[in-house]
Amino acid sequence: MEIVHVSAECFPVAKVGGLADVVGALPKYQQSSGHIAKVVMPMYRTKFLYDNEWELVHEGGAYMGNNSSHYSVIKEKTNRLGFDLYLIDVNGLLDRERVYGYHDDTERFLSFQIAFCDWLSHWQHRPDIIHVHDHHTALIPFMLSNCYAYNHLGGIPTLLTIHNAQYQGWFGWDKRHLLPPFDNWKAGLLDWSNTINPLACGIKCAWRVTTVSNSYMHELFEAANGLESLLRHEKAKCTGILNGIDDEVWDPQTDAHLFLNYSTKTIAKGKTENRKRLCEAFGLNPDKPLFVFIGRLVGEKAADLLPQAITDAFTHIGRDMSILVLGSGEPAVEEQLLALKERFPVDYNLFIGYNETLSHQMYAGADFLLMPSRVEPCGLNQMYAMRYGTVPIVSSTGGLKDTVVDISEPDGYGVRFDYPTIGELTHAIYRALDLYKRSDELDKVRKTIMTLNFSWNRSAAEYLEVYSSLVH
Repeated sequence: MEIVHVSAECFPVAKVGGLADVVGALPKYQQSSGHIAKVVMPMYRTKFLYDNEWELVHEGGAYMGNNSSHYSVIKEKTNRLGFDLYLIDVNGLLDRERVYGYHDDTERFLSFQIAFCDWLSHWQHRPDIIHVHDHHTALIPFMLSNCYAYNHLGGIPTLLTIHNAQYQGWFGWDKRHLLPPFDNWKAGLLDWSNTINPLACGIKCAWRVTTVSNSYMHELFEAANGLESLLRHEKAKCTGILNGIDDEVWDPQTDAHLFLNYSTKTIAKGKTENRKRLCEAFGLNPDKPLFVFIGRLVGEKAADLLPQAITDAFTHIGRDMSILVLGSGEPAVEEQLLALKERFPVDYNLFIGYNETLSHQMYAGADFLLMPSRVEPCGLNQMYAMRYGTVPIVSSTGGLKDTVVDISEPDGYGVRFDYPTIGELTHAIYRALDLYKRSDELDKVRKTIMTLNFSWNRSAAEYLEVYSSLVH
């Protein structure tokens, strides 16, 4: 089976969030299962682009509105990611460093999708599945079935994965002319609440729709930023498949980012050394249990709870712990977290920004991971943490609910709380400290979570089952 993934992100080419990790791993596992997996994404001007060798495989021109745009497609020569990687460049739109955040993002991702469809129309064969990810590529199923230039490709099965339904790619009907010509009777497929909504269109037009966990699928029927009724209507073609993690990249026994590698047999020594080196770098006491937060400092992640929750934890629970934060996001949250350094200089520190090496070192050196998310479709951080023997402290939402069993339950191995509030997060920290004091139980929990199977092998097999149901 030949599967083509089309995405705005793919690790390590360009990463903003978990979408990149999924698209960087799932195709590799599909390829190793004996299938042909390819990834197509925009040609951002990232370090990965300049550090690798490429060959030109196609050049063409496609109209976006009245403007004809030249595009080119290049392929990475060495297959270093474990699958074929293709980048599409559109002059003046995709030739930029950042993935998102430009005033013309609508035009950028429209041009990318149009160029992909045009390139696909020149292939000498047809792939078995087109797998599109999130709203940035969700118009492709519509284009293949309804745009005159590409509807000869409409027989190719399409699958849309929703990684985060909060972002839908809305744009006004004044930009309808940018789409390739299509039958006016099909305009309703683009519309949701009187605007063009790419994610809604993808849900309507894709042959199947998946989300990144079972719980998130059910949550979307009740809370999907306006798409609840649509998803309930399309329920028959929707399913939840829990994301996996790349257990070759995230392996404490071989991870080159760590100060000291370790296994379940050497976890005590490994944790101690990694915590010591990490705490030394940030001026923290390595003899105290270390709590970390790794992620975007935004409302979805409930990062706005952190300043007061940290303050309350130190004030009411005590100073017998250290807290380290890695992330960036809303300026107000960043300012509040920075201000805490003056108040708790030897117990707390933070790094504003994104640092892949540091994140690995924090998963290895920490005792507990704070993840109080309001919205977490799947969540990968809690899986990374557990792989490194770090106990997750999570809210009961989305994939967090599917992957973390509270220590109060039989065979439980994490700390879960019902609602993302300051009080519940602070109480969860208290419960975690209580677990830390019971060293035998903590050791048992650590060994348990390090051996849980969150590999992509399981998830990749589930996707292949869905693909097979579409291929006749």
